[in-house]
Amino acid sequence: MNVVFISPHFPLYFHNFCSRLKIRGVNVLGIGDADYHEISKETKVSLSEYYRVNDLENYDEVYKAVAYFISKYGRIDFIESQNEYWLETDAKLRSDFNVVSGTKFEDLAVMKYKSKMKAVYESVGLNVARYCLVDSFDHALAFIEKVGYPIVVKPDNGVGATSTYKLNNQQELEYFFATKDDRIYIMEEYVNGHVETYDGIADSNKNVLIANSTIMLNSIMDNVNDHCDTAFQNRFVKGTDIEKVGQKVVKAFDTRSRFFHFEFFRLDADKDGLGKKGDLVGLEVNMRAPGAYMPDMMNFSYDSDVYTVWADMIIYDKCFLDLKQQYLVAYIGRRDNFDYLYDNSQLRDQFGFDIVLDVDVPEALSAAMGNHVFMVRSNNQDHLDYMIDEFLKRKDGSSWR
Repeated sequence: MNVVFISPHFPLYFHNFCSRLKIRGVNVLGIGDADYHEISKETKVSLSEYYRVNDLENYDEVYKAVAYFISKYGRIDFIESQNEYWLETDAKLRSDFNVVSGTKFEDLAVMKYKSKMKAVYESVGLNVARYCLVDSFDHALAFIEKVGYPIVVKPDNGVGATSTYKLNNQQELEYFFATKDDRIYIMEEYVNGHVETYDGIADSNKNVLIANSTIMLNSIMDNVNDHCDTAFQNRFVKGTDIEKVGQKVVKAFDTRSRFFHFEFFRLDADKDGLGKKGDLVGLEVNMRAPGAYMPDMMNFSYDSDVYTVWADMIIYDKCFLDLKQQYLVAYIGRRDNFDYLYDNSQLRDQFGFDIVLDVDVPEALSAAMGNHVFMVRSNNQDHLDYMIDEFLKRKDGSSWR
């Protein structure tokens, strides 16, 4: 079997996807824009061969790399990246080289454009926020007359929370129009709710092999724009309403032989046209592994290895592991310039037994993730809540939320 993996060196932990394939005898063929001597030892040993291009955004270069691999190894079975930024590249390569696994470029729109995702969510009975595509100032004003301030604007085809803004009045709206780039933006009514996810791996028949659900304790949009802490935790997903809804969404999208990452709003208050407090509202879909070390969060929750589950799905279309969620896990991202009550060393001394991940975040990812990440786990919700508060407690006693 031959698998092409785009950008195996970044983010840094992506070598895990490659290594689980390689140890099972797969030819793992990496394409990246870093010099070979610059990539980590872990990445090097996880690949059968590495092809360097000058620019991963130069499609002709990447196309030639795949063509070279085909000439040397034969037909390509999968082309993957697990990175939202390269999903269009993945899909176009599949179309151009007739790789039958995974979404083709001509079918990608409902997975890339936020406006098109909404119709799929609605097809399984979920409400979605009202929206319009931003084509003129007058149309934006007309939409706001219907839904009121605040509103949220973001690129219709965008990655994560980049260039996502909450606008509270006409002055901020005017500033947005005066400074926005040429991308097409979507404008949505503001939803008083918090984000919850349904994440996992599906086989070629869209059967869910492993799943997790994460509850965001604050807004990723606010993390990026306001430079605040990042914190989220998972739940035991089996038997929950989000599992029931999530499995319907898995069937509605092209999740064949893929990781998936679905986002929902959980309403924090009743909202006309959307639902009652506690209801789920469809938000966005990402057809790749969840980011921010969330695959490792699944590992620590199941006390297993999600990268192995993914590799076995790629090769055998099966999961051979006996999976059972055992722990609640919290992700805690701290900022370098915040005056916390406890420094990192004190936290390690106090909570060392509970800490399962302790790592600096690359600068390119720190806007959403924080500068340093601790991941902690417990089988007790109260203890998990206590640890989150202690890790983010300020010296002046102010709340982190």
